[in-house]
Amino acid sequence: MATKFAEFVAAKKIDVRRIAAASNELERLRPEDRKLRLAKRIAKGGEASEVQKEAAKGKARSGRPVTERAMQAALNGVSVGGPVKTRLLKAVNVVLEQKKQPAASLKDLF
Repeated sequence: MATKFAEFVAAKKIDVRRIAAASNELERLRPEDRKLRLAKRIAKGGEASEVQKEAAKGKARSGRPVTERAMQAALNGVSVGGPVKTRLLKAVNVVLEQKKQPAASLKDLF
């Protein structure tokens, strides 16, 4: 019995390696993410000025792409956590965008 995610990937003819590559590119930490993390760390210490506290109010990338193990778990019907589902959704949507197809929602995949 195939899972909803596996059926979606098969129906849209998406290679799982493309999903993994897209996730790796999306979640890779960039210099602005590192600056944001530093600003949050400084603001948390209490020695930050108001300007630094405002700079710390952002959302950095996680730096954690979808792993092969998580991908196989989603394909085989093993339960995966919420953050993994979100990463898979973002990566699938990037691949769908490249194929000029409409974006999927979380309910479409899981």
